[in-house]
Amino acid sequence: MERSSTQFDKYTKIWSGPRPQSFFDADCSIGKILFAFMRNHPSNLCQISDTEGTALTNGEAITFAIRIAQQLKALGLKQDDVVGIAGTNTTYLMPVVLGCLLNGTPFHAVSPWHDEDTLKHLFSITRPRIIFCDGLVYPRISIISRMFKSHVYTLKDHRLGIPRVEDLLEPTKAELYYVPEPLLLGGDQTVAILCTSGTTGLPKAVTITNAACLFDFGFVTGQDVLLSFSTIDWSAGMFQMLFSACHGSTRIITDRAYTPEYLLQLVEKYKVTLLTLVPQQVASLIKAPTLSKQRLATIRFISIGGGSCYVANVLKMQEYLLNGQISYGYALTETGGVSANMGVSKPSSVGRIVPGVRVKILDDAGRSLGHGETGEILLHNGKQWNGYYGNPNESKRIQDYQGWFHTGDMGYFDDENYLHIVERKNEMLRFHGAQYCPHELEQVIAELPDVIEACVFGLWNDVDGDPAAAAVVKIPGSRLTEMDIVEYVAKRLVVTHKQLHCGVFFLPELPKTGSGKVLRQQARDQALGKKWSDYGNGH
Repeated sequence: MERSSTQFDKYTKIWSGPRPQSFFDADCSIGKILFAFMRNHPSNLCQISDTEGTALTNGEAITFAIRIAQQLKALGLKQDDVVGIAGTNTTYLMPVVLGCLLNGTPFHAVSPWHDEDTLKHLFSITRPRIIFCDGLVYPRISIISRMFKSHVYTLKDHRLGIPRVEDLLEPTKAELYYVPEPLLLGGDQTVAILCTSGTTGLPKAVTITNAACLFDFGFVTGQDVLLSFSTIDWSAGMFQMLFSACHGSTRIITDRAYTPEYLLQLVEKYKVTLLTLVPQQVASLIKAPTLSKQRLATIRFISIGGGSCYVANVLKMQEYLLNGQISYGYALTETGGVSANMGVSKPSSVGRIVPGVRVKILDDAGRSLGHGETGEILLHNGKQWNGYYGNPNESKRIQDYQGWFHTGDMGYFDDENYLHIVERKNEMLRFHGAQYCPHELEQVIAELPDVIEACVFGLWNDVDGDPAAAAVVKIPGSRLTEMDIVEYVAKRLVVTHKQLHCGVFFLPELPKTGSGKVLRQQARDQALGKKWSDYGNGH
């Protein structure tokens, strides 16, 4: 069977990916695997920090990690304790993560851009005994650390009198004979804790097992140079760190904010070959006036994740790749990858099911659906999941007793067994009784050359239901008007319920989570706030 094939059982109405092929023993610690590889290839350059001007070889990174692991053990941290991390991509973040994996102590990574209340909420769930954070995050962490009596070490921008990560890196006599700690619970043990996006409320703490980290990212080689602006609290940021270390490639890091021009400078400077982007970065990159095919000539692969990317943007991005291709798919932090689409032959699809995953589509009555029928996507990956940390009720809500994950996403399979995502179940809207998907309107708006991104929402009233409006970000200096967009949508989607009856609101940017997902409710509030502000100023 081809590894890209997806099979459909017409009796159970379940789609299945190819049979998985295990590359590692599921009970072997990911820390032990990285330890062996990095020690055996000590001269490989594993990390370059553009902003700090530092570089780490495998030998240096694993030596620092060993020292941190020894310090964690000396401080009494066991495999049921937690280490907190709230930092950007800086030099010593990788050794901290590797040190946790060597000691078998799970790390809980949170976004360094969260406000104090959100940080308090997340760390009150896991109660980390040690917290590593950037110095600029420390004021938001200090009260929390006193509440839980946590030791705090800064990763950069150090504060006077506050311990720093370098304090844990002094050489020890025992480091030459160090052996990683075996996992007491084997492959099903939690080794990392990430966070949900928080688009529907406060973020939840998602457990990641050791077995979930053991997969072979076959297209990554030791000659590749990787770049992503994602931080460690997002699964793309964590997994890029892990498989770059495992495959011997060089990872470029920066704690400077993304801009299209800065990304292009990094690609040219370091000859980046594998680039990971979120949809909003794709949207701004293809509109950048300095983008050219030559500036992306070294790229052989772009992976797009973290949300749905407009079809028009995917196709435009591919036009700029002289020697590369685009991959995008469908994944959940809770389960990992579900489907993958290599290339742009079916740009509206998120691809076929990956190995080891089964999917079914259910209607509102719980009946299984077939090809071309839209319903909620349920998936099963055959792996142990330890749930949301400290939140058994929410864990049971998303994963039923048979192990099926209820994603809350609406979708369907076409006749070639490609999966298509329609919309979040709770974001489907109705106008005059007819249902429509905001994402469909957003895809059409994005076809306009001057549009960077859009967010469609409903403005509910008793008579109509949810007539649509859109918050739109356009390129600077554009003469595009609200009516231009309304009329374009009217021509492309002729049915009445798929029109922008409540108009268009231009915003300088859309509100997003730390991982780049658009916050639809906040975008709506900002658009309406701008409307009343303009009205009050006589505009």
